Amino acid sequence: MTSDTITLAYSVDSDDLFMFYALLEGKIPTDGLTFQHLRHDTEKLNELAVHQQVDITAVSIHAYADLTEDYLLLPHGGSIGVKYGPLVLANQPGTIEDLQGKKISIPGIKTTAYLIFKLVCPEFEPVIIPITPFEQTFTALKTGKVDAAVVIHEGNLTYAERGFAKILDLGVWWWEKTRYPLPLGGNVIRRGLGAEKIKKVSQLLRKSIQYALDHRNEVIDYLLARETRSDKLLHNRKLLDQYLSMYANRDTLEYPEAARQGIKELFRRGYDTGIISHPVTIEFAP
Repeated sequence: MTSDTITLAYSVDSDDLFMFYALLEGKIPTDGLTFQHLRHDTEKLNELAVHQQVDITAVSIHAYADLTEDYLLLPHGGSIGVKYGPLVLANQPGTIEDLQGKKISIPGIKTTAYLIFKLVCPEFEPVIIPITPFEQTFTALKTGKVDAAVVIHEGNLTYAERGFAKILDLGVWWWEKTRYPLPLGGNVIRRGLGAEKIKKVSQLLRKSIQYALDHRNEVIDYLLARETRSDKLLHNRKLLDQYLSMYANRDTLEYPEAARQGIKELFRRGYDTGIISHPVTIEFAP
């Protein structure tokens, strides 16, 4: 791999492919750089960053607490929930208090979903169920393998038709406690690329996101035609459009100040409660 090849890793979710469509399909010039695209589930992406195996990757904001020495947080590409976020679902209506000490599925220990739920429900038994394939989380809940599930993305939009009850929207809980948006995921870039290349790559990534926002219908057509997973989201234009409006929007182009403060508050609360082992200083790339 040459010095002009940049490894770009992101999730299997449609909002990430939406952001990087322009780079993947050659819609914008890349100033001599070649991007190698990799797609994995959230937990795998967090792991790749821990071992510095990629130049740029999507990570859970929670995971970034352990990555600050090697990666900068990019000022764009964030998934931000404004009064919405991961949902806590069960087979029957109930309360968070009912879930203390119970088995709860989470998408990964370093996910923001885990951190937020841990703030809400300190005592529970986590059962890690990766989001790929997506259906396995709902299967585990339906069959009683877990007592409740913390779900992200498609689950927020399709849980009711699947017959599950919402116990809590963690994004609503966070807003009521802090009055900040909930920062769920972000993109990070390896410090070792050097200041000049970091700036150049960051500008290209922003252009890719801007292209997608400016050509929204084109990218949605591409997603619906390309993606072959079984997610209902990817076979229903209305659902996909709704999902992208939540997680790939103008806030994705640049973190608003309230979202930046939300990241600081998330890390502060995580540290104060012992979920994060050390104070975290956030540093954004240009």
